[in-house]
Amino acid sequence: MKKRLAALLIAAMFAGVLAGCAAAPAAAPAAAPAAQEEAKEEAEEPAEEAAEEAAEPAEEGGLIKVGIINNDPNESGYRTANDKDLKAMFTEENGYEASFAYSLKNDEQINAAQKFIQDGVDYLLLSAADTAGWDSVLKDAQDAGIRVILFDRTIDADESLYEASIVSDMAKEGETAINWLKGQNLDSYKVIHLQGVMGSAAQRGRSGALDDAVANDGFELVTQQTAEWNAEKAQQIVQSVIDSGAEFNVIYAENDDMAKGAVAALDKANISHGVGKDVIVMGFDCNKWALEELLAQNWNYDGQCNPFQAAYLDEIIKKLEAGETLDQKVVIMEEKGFDATTITQEDVDNYGI
Repeated sequence: MKKRLAALLIAAMFAGVLAGCAAAPAAAPAAAPAAQEEAKEEAEEPAEEAAEEAAEPAEEGGLIKVGIINNDPNESGYRTANDKDLKAMFTEENGYEASFAYSLKNDEQINAAQKFIQDGVDYLLLSAADTAGWDSVLKDAQDAGIRVILFDRTIDADESLYEASIVSDMAKEGETAINWLKGQNLDSYKVIHLQGVMGSAAQRGRSGALDDAVANDGFELVTQQTAEWNAEKAQQIVQSVIDSGAEFNVIYAENDDMAKGAVAALDKANISHGVGKDVIVMGFDCNKWALEELLAQNWNYDGQCNPFQAAYLDEIIKKLEAGETLDQKVVIMEEKGFDATTITQEDVDNYGI
């Protein structure tokens, strides 16, 4: 927005120069004093109007230009809901000119950020595919006067490089899930661990709690592989474990889609799952269809991950545009976990995405 105002001021000055040149052509006869004054006033009007427009506050002078970098909206129901929420908020009607870029790869997201910087956005909104590697491009954004706000995921970068972050506590999500699993008091814990995209904040947080349980509480990893949030890949991994003849009694999937793929493999092999059955099924994100699986007791647990961050982002941008100081640097979304033995239809309706 500041760059746009500067451009208008330059345009105003340039308009004044052109008007001055046009007011006295070399071959023209001398004008009467009254005519000269009138011509001068008319020539100055465009410059004055441009200067007045440039001096208007950002919210009145034009649209706020935002570049939004997100993960693939087809990655999961969570991401689809997150993308839909952002697109509903960042519209011209709400005072924004928004551009979107999507990738599950960190290098592609960084390239998108560099392009948004070159385009001169006012704000860069980022949900990083990986927590590492962002310092350089965020420093470039800062040097260009572009403000960065994180959403959904944290990154490993100095806090001075971004204005705020609106995130889930992924580590707490994992801890809540593993504490629930410990509370099932199984004789043994033989776990198929289906990980999300490696290096992402969601993967690191949800994996960390299980890794701790393996190191300290006697949990056994039958396999630990990334299915990259994908149902088909998850099904293939679980099918390979079934084909190997290895014993397992827990599916710990780091999102609902991977849990769905795992269940497809169990069903194909006629292995029972859910409450009181052979295999405990755990997912994350609280898609409505996943919570319905809990309600039917076909799954056992689902951890909430709140996708609705657009209103928080809008509020922060409005405060920054008004020159206000933010109340807090990090906004943690409130989240919970659901147990198939206690979930209600009201929970499905209120929390399902």
